[in-house]
Amino acid sequence: MAPPQHDRAGLDERHLVEAAQRDPRQFAELYELYFERVWIFVIRRVADRETAQDITSEVFHSALRGLPHFESRGGGFLAWLYRIARNAIADAGRQRRREVQQVVEEAQPADRETEDAAKLFRLIRRLPKEQQQVLELRFVAEKSVAEAANALGRSEGAIKQLQFRAIRTLREQMGRSR
Repeated sequence: MAPPQHDRAGLDERHLVEAAQRDPRQFAELYELYFERVWIFVIRRVADRETAQDITSEVFHSALRGLPHFESRGGGFLAWLYRIARNAIADAGRQRRREVQQVVEEAQPADRETEDAAKLFRLIRRLPKEQQQVLELRFVAEKSVAEAANALGRSEGAIKQLQFRAIRTLREQMGRSR
C-alpha cells in the first residue's frame, strides 16, 4: 500500500526534486504530487476559475523554469510553489487593475463625448426653428451660406446672423452645465 501523499511528500520530495533537476521530464511527478494543493491555494485567492487555471499553470511553468536554481531552505518545494503562486496572484491582480484602468480611461472620453453630443442635440431642439434650420443646413447637410440662404429664402447676411446667434447660445448653455 502506498503511503498517503503528505507522508510521501515528506519522504520523497528531496529525491523527486533532485531527479527533476537532473532530468526535467521527472518534473511530472512533482506536478502530480502538488497540483491539487497549489490549485486549492490559488482558487481560494482569485475571483474566477479561468484565472485560477492560468495562474496555476504559470506556477508550474515558473517552477519548471526555475528548478535548476531551487534550493530547499527549510520550507521545501511546496513552500516554494506557494511563494511562486502568491507572486503570480499579485502579478495577475496588478495586470487586471491596469487593464480595468485602461478601459476606464479609454471609455471616459467617449462617454463624455456621447454625453456632450446628446446634450448638444437637446439644446439645439430648444433653439428657435430658423436657427435649427440654419444649423442643419450648414453642419448636417454641409451647405454653404449661399446655399442655405437660397434654401430658406433669406439673405446670406441673415443666415450668418442666425448661425452666429445659434452657436453663441449653444456655447453659453454648454458652458453653464459643465
